[in-house]
Amino acid sequence: MLCIIRKLVVICFVSLFAISFCYADISLPTPQTKDGMSLFESLKKRASTPGGGFPVGKISDDELSNVLWAASGLNRGKTGWTIPMANGRSPYVRIYVAGEKGVYIYEWEGHYLREISDKDIRGDIAMQAFTKRAAYSLIFVPDTKALADLPPDQANNFSQIAVGAMSQNIYLVAAASKLSVRYIHSIKPEIIAQELKLPENSQPIGLILLGK
Repeated sequence: MLCIIRKLVVICFVSLFAISFCYADISLPTPQTKDGMSLFESLKKRASTPGGGFPVGKISDDELSNVLWAASGLNRGKTGWTIPMANGRSPYVRIYVAGEKGVYIYEWEGHYLREISDKDIRGDIAMQAFTKRAAYSLIFVPDTKALADLPPDQANNFSQIAVGAMSQNIYLVAAASKLSVRYIHSIKPEIIAQELKLPENSQPIGLILLGK
């Protein structure tokens, strides 16, 4: 009887330990694809929110869904995206979403967030103190495996161009949705790489603050 009790205690402990380290994915709502502000009105209102006055309001799941889909979501068939990808490749810049409840990676295939950490890193990843005020920090990281067949300089150029397109789409959706947004280039790549558990040859390019 004593042996059975000990085994049950061990099983319960192992189960609780496993649960505590089990991350949860988040399904995103279907993104908005019609109505809303016109493209030209969005271009007219496109702007970076001043850092010192960056708001601390919450972002809804619908708003986050729209932003991420605009940045690198499928918009036609199985190989068509909202941004241009070189040589018809799948998106080769990943978006990591850092928020109050942890860090996620946006999976365009399936349109959901895959959790990789339950740590709030928003205040540690950039030079500016106001970055921690944003509801989310969207971190752009090249997918080195997806570009492994290219010379390093060409892979870097492709990634930089992709981040430019992704950023512009985010700015336009933010303008149309009356969200606050700001691109940040002065980041802490070593800390980001450590927190995101990135491969040695993978370095973040920049991030965008998202708030309301």
